[in-house]
Amino acid sequence: MGFGDTNIKNIRDTHVEKRGGTVSKLRIFWYHLKNISGIQIPGNFFHYYGMVWNGMDDFQTQSGGIKKTTWKGPIGQSEFILQGLSEYPRAEKFLFVTCLVMYLVILLGNGTLIILTLLDARLHTPMYFFLGNLSFLDIWYTSSFIPSMLIHFLSEKKTISFTKCVVQMSVSYTMGSTECVLLAVMAYDCYVAICNPQRYPIIMGKALCIQMAALSWGPGFLNSLTETVLAIQLPFCGKNVINHFVCEILAFVKLACTDISLNAIIIMLGNIIFLFSPLLLICISYIFILSTVLRIHSAEGRKKAFSTCSAHMTVVIVFYGTILFMYMKPKSKDSAFDKLIALFYGIVTPMLNPVIYSLRNTEVHGAVRKLMSRHWFWRK
Repeated sequence: MGFGDTNIKNIRDTHVEKRGGTVSKLRIFWYHLKNISGIQIPGNFFHYYGMVWNGMDDFQTQSGGIKKTTWKGPIGQSEFILQGLSEYPRAEKFLFVTCLVMYLVILLGNGTLIILTLLDARLHTPMYFFLGNLSFLDIWYTSSFIPSMLIHFLSEKKTISFTKCVVQMSVSYTMGSTECVLLAVMAYDCYVAICNPQRYPIIMGKALCIQMAALSWGPGFLNSLTETVLAIQLPFCGKNVINHFVCEILAFVKLACTDISLNAIIIMLGNIIFLFSPLLLICISYIFILSTVLRIHSAEGRKKAFSTCSAHMTVVIVFYGTILFMYMKPKSKDSAFDKLIALFYGIVTPMLNPVIYSLRNTEVHGAVRKLMSRHWFWRK
């Protein structure tokens, strides 16, 4: 049994023009030929398709220059290159030190808030319950990409495996979606505390708080799962350079060698649902809060009401202000500036959250002093 020129021509004519389909069928064709002894493959066979085939695992494409890509399957790559600021090595050294310090502050600040909300009974309130969720979220969000990013800042080989890229993308997207909903939930907590203070303990009971926290985490996870599953099913045939510090989903799907209209629509819908819908609910909550505060006659009462939600309002302004700036600013010719703005959004906001909530918060200060007094090395 053998393959003649006629058989080869027939297989050639049945090839799908898309690169993903072509590669898949070429791999099947190569597999069958490997199991047939004595078959001589015409030297110009693969060149006929504008491709060069170097064994089973190495594939090169001549479109837009020859680039080597290692294949692990018919539609996937084994690794990606994170470009970051490779063209500015000195800037990367500076960013390494800066991001390392910020990451340590994130771990220390958010970790301290979580410990305080767990150990101090005075902080067992809905506000600090949601704040503990926010701190936990910020730790996981930053830990999904900062450690690997720090390594890449100091190394010449800035590669990340396909699996690690998908995990990083999925975790960071889950945390980002969840934080948007969680900020809306915290805005509702402020609304009830100011607009209906007498019934606040009844409305914001333990069961409702747990349900609202689950409402924040559940949809965020499902949104990330949906977009990640759609993204990893795309065929990747040549390009493997992600023009970012981390595996960001939009930069990831742009590397696919097929139509990504469905992915773009799903990402856009996700942004509308998880970015602007919570922002609308936050604005509505603060409209009611403002109208209630303006009806308070005493200056002391107004000050106390504003202090209740001033920290949350500041966090919302920083969080959404950065996002809206990224979306609405004109596209820069220098992509490095855009990447630095994204880095600011990803690191600075989680670092500021515990600072904002504890800066002028007497309850947090009291909990810190109480925790310190329990340890012998703080006693005189």
